[in-house]
Amino acid sequence: MPTHTHQAAKPGANERYSIDELATLAGVTPRTVRYYIAESLVDRPEGKKRGAHYLRRHLEQLLLIRRWTEAGISLERVRELIAGAPEDPPRRPPPPGSVEVWSRVTVADGLEVHLEPGRAGLAPEQVRAFIRGVAALYRQTRSEQNTGTPRDDA
Repeated sequence: MPTHTHQAAKPGANERYSIDELATLAGVTPRTVRYYIAESLVDRPEGKKRGAHYLRRHLEQLLLIRRWTEAGISLERVRELIAGAPEDPPRRPPPPGSVEVWSRVTVADGLEVHLEPGRAGLAPEQVRAFIRGVAALYRQTRSEQNTGTPRDDA
């Protein structure tokens, strides 16, 4: 007998899930669910042993963790975010002995972009696309300044 009656698109708040159902809905494995519980990233199930079940809040926790990890956020940082740290933390100083390679890209006379691709989480092709975007925005802004009319195609 199923432990729930849910619509795949929008599970209800009072539904109960087995670990397998929860894992399927969240797009992870049961092993991952158990690991996240052991790491205190996800709440323990309701009930004990054979009566253990999961609720909507467990699914929401898993989906949030999955969204963050798929965005490249480490589990250590996920733990900080769950504990209430702001999503954009203040810059941490690099540890002693670490090496950072900063790039300074001249976009135009008087306009430079200073970045550390690894810290920014950008691959080389993403850096190039970013610089192209900055250059295009600069040209658009200069064009608007010269014509005095803003363009709405941005």
